[in-house]
Amino acid sequence: MSKAARERSARERLAAERKRQAARAKQRRLLAIVIGSVVAVAVVVVGTVLIIEQRNKNNTAVAHEGELAPLTRQDDGSIVMAQPGVEKPVLEIFEDFQCPICKDFEEATGETIEKLALDGKVKVVYRPFHLFGQQRDPIKINSLRSANAALCAPADKWISYHDALFQFQPHEGSEGFAPDDLVKWGRDIGITDPEWESCVRDLKQEAKVKQMTTYALEQRGVEGTPSVFLDGKQIENGVAMNPAALRATVDAAAAAAPSPSASPTGSAPESPSASPSASGEGSEG
Repeated sequence: MSKAARERSARERLAAERKRQAARAKQRRLLAIVIGSVVAVAVVVVGTVLIIEQRNKNNTAVAHEGELAPLTRQDDGSIVMAQPGVEKPVLEIFEDFQCPICKDFEEATGETIEKLALDGKVKVVYRPFHLFGQQRDPIKINSLRSANAALCAPADKWISYHDALFQFQPHEGSEGFAPDDLVKWGRDIGITDPEWESCVRDLKQEAKVKQMTTYALEQRGVEGTPSVFLDGKQIENGVAMNPAALRATVDAAAAAAPSPSASPTGSAPESPSASPSASGEGSEG
């Protein structure tokens, strides 16, 4: 091999080696970026988990932050969240605070529902009832204790207390929703009613809970929780627990509904003896 050929071969080998080194350096930079991103995400996730765990460890409920549509409690025990004049569409939510899937539903679409009501797109009717465990033992009565406490809470504190019950939901089969905690969480979110504690401890809303349970199971045919109805028609859980799908479904119903100005406002509520209608209209009064 000539001298010129050897020099050319050496230059080519050197160039090839530099190219390989550059490629390895690029791979190391990309790997560092990926690792850095993963670490950053992990820090955020761990930080969030620690915050939640710390809050749960402190057993402290937190009042809801942010604007909400007005909240009112109706004579049948349900809570309505809607802008004035909004009567259609009606989104009814049948839930049990002991139900794990209800907690998943709230975490998935709770904020979406609140925003739809705030924007005047829907009238939301919360219908908590006592589905889980009919016997009066320390564990199976969790469902009744939490539903009773929720009905004791003032309407303007409903969302905050509703959120606290799901936040501190006991594991299935474990004793939870102790009266001391139920009372404390109400105080945490600002309930100052002097009757609050006795209402919770003495189950003073038990009769109302039973009425709401009968309505859900016998009159509306609810078979499980959560059960979500839009204008009287049940929505599949796959839609109800998907924020985008739920919003699209409500938006479509809202577009077909009369404008708020065309809806009757200020109508007198029904008497407590009146039977709630299937669509949720009139059942709140």
